[in-house]
Amino acid sequence: MRRAMTIMALVAAAGLVTACGGSGADDKKPAADKGAAVSSKPTVDGQDETDEADTADKTDKTYEVVLEVGGSGKSSIYYVLGTNRMEQVSLPWKKSDSITLNSTQRKVGTIVSVAPGPVAQSNGQLAAAPCSITVDGKKVVEDPGGAEGKHLCEFTLH
Repeated sequence: MRRAMTIMALVAAAGLVTACGGSGADDKKPAADKGAAVSSKPTVDGQDETDEADTADKTDKTYEVVLEVGGSGKSSIYYVLGTNRMEQVSLPWKKSDSITLNSTQRKVGTIVSVAPGPVAQSNGQLAAAPCSITVDGKKVVEDPGGAEGKHLCEFTLH
């Protein structure tokens, strides 16, 4: 056991020396011989020319998000709107918030969602309440609820 650990330590040390060190032969060459970094972006008067789309992708963007659940009576609602929450509410219910995403968050995406609990239908049976999500004034997701609905409204902000 001790011998195996010693061998493993030596192999790891050799790997570190190989990865971090060098033979030293290249260390004496002038910096110009190693190659210079070349910009791939075109320049105008010595300034980098930036595409407007590149600039737009690097800025923060704020979205106005509205979650709605229809129906009547009381129900539990689970929603993700910046944070995860669960509430016991009276229907119809509406929740709005501003969500700001930086460029990295926009590339990956951030999910907003609402999962309504059951409500009594006109026939007396319980079924999911209808829900919708509106982003910047445009309805992006709508679920009619009922026994056949998806029972969830979910949208990814980019």
